[in-house]
Amino acid sequence: MTTEKGRPTMRRASLLLIVTMLMTVPVLPMAVPASAGEAADANLDVLRDTIRANKKALVAVNLTLTDAEATKFWPIYDRYEGELKAVNDRTVTLVEDYTTHYRELTDEHARKLAEEYLAVEEDRAKVRRTYFAEFIAALPGKKAARFYQIENKMNAVIRYELAKEIPVLEP
Repeated sequence: MTTEKGRPTMRRASLLLIVTMLMTVPVLPMAVPASAGEAADANLDVLRDTIRANKKALVAVNLTLTDAEATKFWPIYDRYEGELKAVNDRTVTLVEDYTTHYRELTDEHARKLAEEYLAVEEDRAKVRRTYFAEFIAALPGKKAARFYQIENKMNAVIRYELAKEIPVLEP
């Protein structure tokens, strides 16, 4: 069964399901009080694992790899996600710092947070750029480009959900 544009209905349904799952899970534990301690850390770990599993499933459903391509792609993808995890952990720390202190943020603290944000984004771009060569070596060019498109769409959804929750600084 296909849609009017010739795209498989099942793929579209799978994409919708996974994106919905991503959107219904809070992106960061901002609703969890800092005093919750270990429980908050455990919830964050579960949340991260859920997002990573959903992300991997979304990639699998929409990349349609041959067995030979999958054999090459998934080990690279796992390493790529491992490096991004370290960058994403820095993002979590940054957002937690901001959301905890934004009401009494000094100019100096705001400057440091902005600098760290820019450094995190630089590092995220470096990881993506570094792995592009490996993805291109493992996949045809169109599939490698499609992977990055899928990645960008997922990141846009996550960033949108995150942006809705983060308060903007008052002047």
